[in-house]
Amino acid sequence: MEWLKADYTEVWAPSVNLPLIRFADRTRSLASTGVDLVGVTEPALAAFREFDSIVSWYGANRPEFRTAVEGLPFQFHSALPDGSCHAVDFYARQVGAPHGLMPCIQCAVKPEARAAIHPFSGSAAKNWPLERFHELAARLPMPVEFFYGPEQIEDLHELGCRIAGASLYVGNDSGITHLAAAVGTPVVALFGPTDPTVWAPRGARVVRASRMEEITVGEVLEAISDTRTARLSCR
Repeated sequence: MEWLKADYTEVWAPSVNLPLIRFADRTRSLASTGVDLVGVTEPALAAFREFDSIVSWYGANRPEFRTAVEGLPFQFHSALPDGSCHAVDFYARQVGAPHGLMPCIQCAVKPEARAAIHPFSGSAAKNWPLERFHELAARLPMPVEFFYGPEQIEDLHELGCRIAGASLYVGNDSGITHLAAAVGTPVVALFGPTDPTVWAPRGARVVRASRMEEITVGEVLEAISDTRTARLSCR
């Protein structure tokens, strides 16, 4: 989205994601605009008419939405990668951005000798057994901080900055794992059924198996010892 920045840019997105959007002149939650209601409200249509160009992933699978905004300056893009390339390159290609970009979120923090672990994801099939995360934590030669979800830190930018201070992050295939990579923390990402060639964070050390239960603590420790990825800094 940052590649699309114009003289004036608004981003409409789910409210949980808004704290991460620092480049826009204004952000609005989708719920506040009314576009996620049954039918597009007149206030939303009036707001759309103020823009010269609207790039949307929201209407990809909503034909009723596309019909309602017909005649307005919309460009619709597919919201899900087609598997032909990494997800970042898929979205970059849609908007004419260059290949090989790495998402980056600025956080001014002082690194600490500690590990950050997020043991959950959006699907139970993508979760490494919780007891193995605890075994891993017991075997790491540094303090460990577990992050369990939005109820612990509601603001995703604040959460990212907290993770950015860690010297290591370990987690499943999840949005928080991508957040950890984007703030520059060295990441070990655990993958089971999903394809890391499409979904793994750029720069991450990936441990992969057909089923998450097949990944051993020893394999994760080996991946941690092999991680030589330099901490990234955003410019």
